[in-house]
Amino acid sequence: MVDKVTEVLIDTLKQAVADPGEHRLVKSGKLDGLFANRSGANGEAAARAVREGLLEVVRAETKGKVTTEWVRLTPRGVEFLHDQESPLQALKDLQSILQVTRDGVPLWLTEMRGELQGLAKKLGEEAERWTQRLDALSQRVEEALRRAEASGPPLPDGAAAEAPWAKDALAYLDHRKIGGAPGDCPLPELFAALRERYAELSLTAFHDRLRRLHDRQALRLLPFPGPPDAIPEPEYALLDGASLLYFVGR
Repeated sequence: MVDKVTEVLIDTLKQAVADPGEHRLVKSGKLDGLFANRSGANGEAAARAVREGLLEVVRAETKGKVTTEWVRLTPRGVEFLHDQESPLQALKDLQSILQVTRDGVPLWLTEMRGELQGLAKKLGEEAERWTQRLDALSQRVEEALRRAEASGPPLPDGAAAEAPWAKDALAYLDHRKIGGAPGDCPLPELFAALRERYAELSLTAFHDRLRRLHDRQALRLLPFPGPPDAIPEPEYALLDGASLLYFVGR
């Protein structure tokens, strides 16, 4: 059985992985936060998340005697969510959402439009947030069913010899997708996850082995979609002709 603190922590990490970016650690008045308050199970879960490196504090704002911490999900948080959550739980989550009848969804939207005619922008943002959560849950269910049927494709011949961490890298990509993280994995995130187990891994070796694994079709390297000066951590990018490779996927 999962204790109340762990249950709150799992639910919060699901929210963070489905809605990536910075969040307030704790809700403040009408302002959203990952945890409802600093007391009881919520307070213990918030402290544990920061203490165990599942969430990292990226900045803090102090107004008077009140300090507001902003956090974001870490690779360790993704791993924790995967370890705690079973494929069966992902299916149960989907079952709970599907209990809302299809006819009830447009009715709810109609009522909301009638009540919030002057807040069309806010309604659009709320609808988009729900779409992202449903997309993330759909990915979790798909991956959960795949894992239940098979352990996943093996590494191509010779891939393990090219990089001793290749299996761990592919496992992290799978865990990240099962956890509901949208899109492909940025190279800085994968490098940070691998350094948890391979402290001696250098960025140069990481880049070199990634190219070899890409050539063997063990994984795929993808370019950054925007201009080069928009890359948040350019030192992790790989030059490929006129493109800068910045993402990695299965």
